[in-house]
Amino acid sequence: MIEVGQRAPDCSLVAQDGKTVKLSDLRGQTVVLYFYPKADTPGCTTQACGIRDRRAEYDAAGVRVLGVSPDEPSKLRKFADRHGLDFTLLADAGHSVASAYGTWVEKSMFGKKSMGVQRATFLIDARGIVTHVIPNASPKTHDDEVLDAIEKLREAT
Repeated sequence: MIEVGQRAPDCSLVAQDGKTVKLSDLRGQTVVLYFYPKADTPGCTTQACGIRDRRAEYDAAGVRVLGVSPDEPSKLRKFADRHGLDFTLLADAGHSVASAYGTWVEKSMFGKKSMGVQRATFLIDARGIVTHVIPNASPKTHDDEVLDAIEKLREAT
């Protein structure tokens, strides 16, 4: 998994609106890049709606939020529309970005092993450097952890 102090791997993915988003084009902004397993599942919905509900705090901090999952853009659009998600969701159907960040991992459920996305969040500063990592992020406490990390980053600069 990418660690604090490392340069965030660049990525170029299609968003729920069909537009391509390239991480390096966002240099100069602080970015929250969060990986989640699957749109419209209970934990992922809790996490996304938490971001939606605290969007004003992210905006006040000048932070751009990007959610990444292996879903196709059309599924992301339905997810965003169904839950009023007003931030960018990115489709990583080939798992290349999740692999680059170390969040495409082997999982085990009921003794069955398969590959999937490990829920994780990366706070990336304006220079493109990872300043905070939340591995195995909890959907219920995600926003508190991320917003605390943003505040600490702002205090340090």
